[in-house]
Amino acid sequence: MSFLKSLFGRKSAGGGDAPAAAATVKQLEYKDFLVRAAPFRAEGQFQTAGVIEKEVEGVRKEHRFVRADRFASLDEAADFALTKGRQIIDERGERLFG
Repeated sequence: MSFLKSLFGRKSAGGGDAPAAAATVKQLEYKDFLVRAAPFRAEGQFQTAGVIEKEVEGVRKEHRFVRADRFASLDEAADFALTKGRQIIDERGERLFG
């Protein structure tokens, strides 16, 4: 049973948090979108992750993203997540939620 838990269960906070558990580190508004950087610890580094939000017809929509890029510091990972968020908005814009 513990073998299956180790395969399919979430890892402990020290071993690699799940992206959904990541907290917002930095955020910015860009082209009427809110970009929140939420890197998470993975294998001793911080993995790029974030959330792009926008209110569409009175409903708050969000798009979560995770990229393979990892950084030694939380601050570097957060800055890169904001850059990636802006890039996603530039490439997909309103289609992000459609």
